[in-house]
Amino acid sequence: MNSKTTYRFATINGVEIFYREAGPADAPVLLLLHGYPTSSHMYRNLINDLSDKYHLIAPDYPGYGRSEQPLMKDFAYTFENFAAIVEGLLDHLKIHKFSVYLMDYGAPVGWTIASKYPDRIDTIIVQNGCCYEEGLEAFWDPIKALWKDRNDQEAIAKCRTFHSPEGLKWQYTHSVPDESVVSPDNWEIDLRHLLRAENDDIQIGLFYDYQNNVKQYPKWQQYLRTSNPEMLIVYGKDDYIFPGVGAEAFKKDVKNLEFHLYPTGHFALESFGDEIGATIRSFLDRKVGKDKKMASGIAKS
Repeated sequence: MNSKTTYRFATINGVEIFYREAGPADAPVLLLLHGYPTSSHMYRNLINDLSDKYHLIAPDYPGYGRSEQPLMKDFAYTFENFAAIVEGLLDHLKIHKFSVYLMDYGAPVGWTIASKYPDRIDTIIVQNGCCYEEGLEAFWDPIKALWKDRNDQEAIAKCRTFHSPEGLKWQYTHSVPDESVVSPDNWEIDLRHLLRAENDDIQIGLFYDYQNNVKQYPKWQQYLRTSNPEMLIVYGKDDYIFPGVGAEAFKKDVKNLEFHLYPTGHFALESFGDEIGATIRSFLDRKVGKDKKMASGIAKS
């Protein structure tokens, strides 16, 4: 029986962080890290699908969803700082071992934590998130222009279109085979935090800071080669933001890799949530769930 999702707040490093939580307290943990420009809302259905057997935690980063948005003068909106917030939440919840689901912006947040604490990671699930430069194609051109010149007004204007109302809808519906299955509530809910004062500047600042993630790619690739985590790829192969070639790149460094591409776009859970959820359940059952324990017991006997 699936457990009810609870909606909680915790003060982490002085910031009020919202998070969704569901599942048995003693079950294996799956940490769900959301992407841009959304929030933990993107995991609402997956949480429900898996909460009978797994303990799900899905936070909102500062300035996203229902988490507090400190003033930019008081808080560094960087991926490194987001990782520190998530790490602080894990410590607050006394979670030491966990699997992690990385999507979009959640990827650099998760790679930072995983490479810092490889022994704490049970498995890694990657959905349209990157740590290879070949995964940064045409969508990234204005962002790369921003890296060269933080005051490039043309690049800033182009970047702003990504989280305009039209840009939000495009992110959810581009390359989706049947747009009618994608709820408009998604981009309407995202707009709630995007319209807050200073939030546009926060988003542009994070685009600029993303270059520091790219600088970490060799380190994170080395982590994959050295620690060789159990990994599952569940990717929307037709994503324009993080295209399927970025998923293929993981094959260079990850030996324990299960690989699945779906004929859809960026927010793959919206159109292939049932299929992806079933794939994740099978993977976790075999790697960290009761199925693994039963198989281990049979092997020992």
